Amino acid sequence: MMMHSVNKMIKMKKYFVIGLLSVVSLYSCVPTRMVREANMEMPEQFIDQDLDSTNTAHVKWRDFFLDTNLIRLIDKALENNQELNIMLQQIEMAKNEVKVRKGEYLPFVNAYAGAEVEKASEFTRNGAVEKNLNIHEAEAFPEPLQNYSIGLSASWELDIWKKLRNSKKAAVLEYMASIEGKNFMVTNLVSEIANSYYELLALDSQLAIINKNLELQKNALKMVKIQKEAARATELAVRRFEAEVLKNQSNKYNIQQKIVKVENAINFLIGSYPKPISRNSDLFINKNMPYISSGIPSQLLQNRTDIRQAELELSAAKLNTKIAKANFYPSIDISASIGFKAFKPKFLKDTPESLVYSLAGDIVGPLINRNAIKAEYANANSKQLQVVFEYEKTILNAYIEVSNTLSNIENLNKSYALRDKQVKALNESIDISMKLFKSARIEYTEVLLTQREALDSQIEIIETKKEQLLAHVNIYKALGGGWN
Repeated sequence: MMMHSVNKMIKMKKYFVIGLLSVVSLYSCVPTRMVREANMEMPEQFIDQDLDSTNTAHVKWRDFFLDTNLIRLIDKALENNQELNIMLQQIEMAKNEVKVRKGEYLPFVNAYAGAEVEKASEFTRNGAVEKNLNIHEAEAFPEPLQNYSIGLSASWELDIWKKLRNSKKAAVLEYMASIEGKNFMVTNLVSEIANSYYELLALDSQLAIINKNLELQKNALKMVKIQKEAARATELAVRRFEAEVLKNQSNKYNIQQKIVKVENAINFLIGSYPKPISRNSDLFINKNMPYISSGIPSQLLQNRTDIRQAELELSAAKLNTKIAKANFYPSIDISASIGFKAFKPKFLKDTPESLVYSLAGDIVGPLINRNAIKAEYANANSKQLQVVFEYEKTILNAYIEVSNTLSNIENLNKSYALRDKQVKALNESIDISMKLFKSARIEYTEVLLTQREALDSQIEIIETKKEQLLAHVNIYKALGGGWN
């Protein structure tokens, strides 16, 4: 009896293998489409830069920014920023998706227990058989027939085409890409906080310059009024000086509103309701620019988190293409169950009479209408090619960002040096113009023009200083710093 069962199983296995080979032969002509590899070639060095691998991107942001007030703001933003916290939850979901995909290629084992009752009609096959056997309730078949069962069942899809394993690997890559996306968000958040902070310092300095110039203009207005009383100036001169004072008072309120707006923008980034931002603006104009080492372009592939994210997404897209191709092949499922079944609970423990078991294998695959699978495979290939272009675009954009910002820093340094000389010359011209006006050697219009030009030059040099600081923040971000 045992030999008969073994021979039967060998026969079934033989037929199963023959069936498998027959089905696989039908799928030997699965369509294949080659997608080109991404072009990762970059220039050896940035324009007008030395071929030096020293790179500012490796500096931690706490060491790059030396202002303690700014560091505190960044710390708060990294803890409380809502967008960043939303991204962290997306990472958790991607992590859970890895567990889901991993479980799909492992066997599914379930425990079951059931109870049912059935009354068969005498005009059905089962009812007629029971009646003809003349079996009564006290004997083998109770009426209605009850049925109790308990046991284990298992199902398993054999992943011979690696579809399920590739799906799990793709989920892992997407999880890692989400982490790099979070790092890129951190880089952007750090640079946005720093840019807003420096803009706030610049507005404070502009406000201080306007207040200082208002004092000068008010003194000049008093002098013109005195000269009018002495018949050495006209009412026109007085009105012109008054208009200049009123104009700068109006500009003062405009700057104050800008300060409120920037402060609230920073508060939003740190997840706080509006409140004053702690800062020290006294030494803004004398802030030193940090030294920047641009390194070599190829380092962007490792330092830029957006490039690393695009690379991981490309790897995931390649696996998704393989998964789509595997859908052309048949799936092989194995199912099994073992347990106990009886029409009375007390018989469940009687073995082997109440023992039931089953073992089945299935090969299922599309044979005639495969248009949907072909369309999915074509979409997967197009998606992969799309991600190739995205990856190349990200690399190109990173290089151009660095190149533009390096050029901007160099030109801003030259511009600042010239503006500094301009401010010194115009500040000296204010005193000279006032002395000449007192001695009636020049007209009041020249005094007004000189004061206006001096004020404009002071505002412009503050703007240039701000642009310098923002450029250094942006080059740090463009090189891939700010997330570590």
